[in-house]
Amino acid sequence: MHADALALPTAIAARLVHDQFAPGVEVEDVESAATTNYVFRVGARHSARFPIRPADAEAHRDALVAEGRAMAEFAAASPFPSPRLVFIGRPGFGYPMPWSVQSWIRGDVATEDSVASSSVFARDLAQLIVALRTVDVGGRVFSGSGRGGALTDHDDWVAHCPTRSAGVLPVARLRRAWGDLRSTPPAARQVMSHKDLTPFNLVIDDGRLAGVLDAGGFGPADPALDLVAAWHLLDRDRRAGFRDDIGADDDDWRRGAAWALQQALGLVWYYATTNPSMSRLGRSTIDRILAAPELNL
Repeated sequence: MHADALALPTAIAARLVHDQFAPGVEVEDVESAATTNYVFRVGARHSARFPIRPADAEAHRDALVAEGRAMAEFAAASPFPSPRLVFIGRPGFGYPMPWSVQSWIRGDVATEDSVASSSVFARDLAQLIVALRTVDVGGRVFSGSGRGGALTDHDDWVAHCPTRSAGVLPVARLRRAWGDLRSTPPAARQVMSHKDLTPFNLVIDDGRLAGVLDAGGFGPADPALDLVAAWHLLDRDRRAGFRDDIGADDDDWRRGAAWALQQALGLVWYYATTNPSMSRLGRSTIDRILAAPELNL
């Protein structure tokens, strides 16, 4: 998936889990579209996450501790279940990175079309975001990395993506769309945000939202950032209902589309052969944005 990806056979993951966390427990590889961690099921109640790419081990362990705090804060606010950090493991058996164990959330991971026409799911999604926004930012501000700050900070990335997408995507139209959306006035305030509400981080059961994964980035951001979920997951009618439930004004709605476009542009080409599920998500999201009459792109 990445040129510098670490190798991690299931047998080595199991040895690390057995040696440091739970001797004898069953460890199974989880098929997923995850791009940052290998994920394994650990017994019936836990999952283990091992970084795919190498990094400074001590800094990563510190990041896991910080993620654990953010996950606990998210879980306390979310009306839907989310994992909590249970254990931080050490490198070993040739694998060089710290790793973590989290509680397991039952259900199926969403896809770009699995709940697209579910009004109930759209209401669940709105309920989640409204609940997260009630958490006091407590003087915190956006961290300055990734999505969630100023759209214009991502101009270079968005300019790069079409050069990798010629013949695959409508490059000229997408450049114009970004130019239009990125000029939307910024938000007057920041709110607490999950920051990565993609289908692969949302667990569903019988058409309802059953859980939220990967909440370690929970923190202040543009209020429009979590609106990407509507573009990744919902059809036109369900997006309209979701927008009403959220109470998003025109500027918030357009910035949400901009954040979704910024993400989707990279997914299509970067994961075209190594993670087809991610690439398909990017295409689907781009199609929804370009077809949205209220955006007039």
